[in-house]
Amino acid sequence: MPAREATRPKPDIIPLGADAAEILIGKKTVRLTNLQKPFWPALGVTKGDLLRYYAAIAPALLPHLKARAMVMKRYPNGAGGPFFFMKRTPSPRPDWLQTCSITHASASVIDFPMIQDLAALLWVVNLGCIDLNPWYSRCDDVDRPDYFHFDLDPGPGVPFSRVLEAALLVREALEALDLPVYAKTSGASGVHVYVPLKRGPLQKEVWTFTKALAITLAETHPKILTAQYRIAKRPKGRVLVDYNQNAWGRTLASVYSVRPTKAASVSTPVTWDEIERGFRPEAFTMESVVQRVKTDGDLFAPVLGGKIRLPRR
Repeated sequence: MPAREATRPKPDIIPLGADAAEILIGKKTVRLTNLQKPFWPALGVTKGDLLRYYAAIAPALLPHLKARAMVMKRYPNGAGGPFFFMKRTPSPRPDWLQTCSITHASASVIDFPMIQDLAALLWVVNLGCIDLNPWYSRCDDVDRPDYFHFDLDPGPGVPFSRVLEAALLVREALEALDLPVYAKTSGASGVHVYVPLKRGPLQKEVWTFTKALAITLAETHPKILTAQYRIAKRPKGRVLVDYNQNAWGRTLASVYSVRPTKAASVSTPVTWDEIERGFRPEAFTMESVVQRVKTDGDLFAPVLGGKIRLPRR
């Protein structure tokens, strides 16, 4: 199937004008509630609009979520309201919803939801999850990630152009190690740089590698980058090369996640040409990203199914 056809948005299955609906997806029924609730009042965007976006982007998004535990970040009153994190799948829940049982250090077992299909995606978003935060490893082996990444996080007052400059420096270092490198906007003020891996190394090994590389990058480019994780010791005017997000159990907002920003911007794959030319992250909106994927396909598809082994340093 051609890439464009594979990522074509589905027809609108969520009714306009209703405040609640039960929709049938295959043999699965999903009840959606509070569809008219403003989630971005200044933009006129409702919870129903958010659900419609995720229904449209699902063909490109779902491969990046399948078989992974999902940490829920719930905004019951929209992007401007308070939020809370939730790991355990709430009850009652549909019989068809699959979960991932993960044993934590405390010996407690947490059943995370998994987004295996469109029905599960809409069920999770209906809980008030604006962005989606999957584990980096799949449920069949939660200790071995499928990729590593760097979260390039600007300090106060650092312009986005400096973040793009930092992304190019990280790319240069990774390509020097013969690694394939992909980037996406964080959806907020940063950039996420990803390297797909052949699954094998433990999460701690991946974390150790990324920490060493981040420190080397910061030492090589001290006027632009920092690897100092403690905010109090972090030099001003730098971009943090955050390696710590590779630790076990940590998550980042998934590709194609809407973020709770004022612009309702979306975490979007970008090309290195775009990074070199420059862009505004808030330009990637729900509407524009659906059209972008329809035209260009999923630019983040190569992150799935990595065949590259973690280099030795």
